[in-house]
Amino acid sequence: MIGWVETRLFTGPRGGRITTAVLRDATRWDDVVAKQGYEHLRRHDLRHKGLTWMADAGIPVHVLRLIAGHGSLDTTQRYLHPSNDQFADAGDLLSAYLQRAAQVGLKVVS
Repeated sequence: MIGWVETRLFTGPRGGRITTAVLRDATRWDDVVAKQGYEHLRRHDLRHKGLTWMADAGIPVHVLRLIAGHGSLDTTQRYLHPSNDQFADAGDLLSAYLQRAAQVGLKVVS
């Protein structure tokens, strides 16, 4: 039985991997991004964004590694790009935690 990680959602014209050239031509990528004014956008940028959205949705990084087909978690983590809002949220969570800690008698020492 073939595992889900080994199967392909889409295949190339001969049944194998889809090459970047086939994908670019089939989607008319260059024309589409030029028409929208995003000539700088690469298809690979969408891979980064998609993995970041999945991480933001709560999908564990070890599952993202399998989805992306990466050999290591380090590679997958390089694909994830937290937003400024996420940094602000992290600061808010830390502040709330420290306030609760102070209420139960813990002190923050510097």
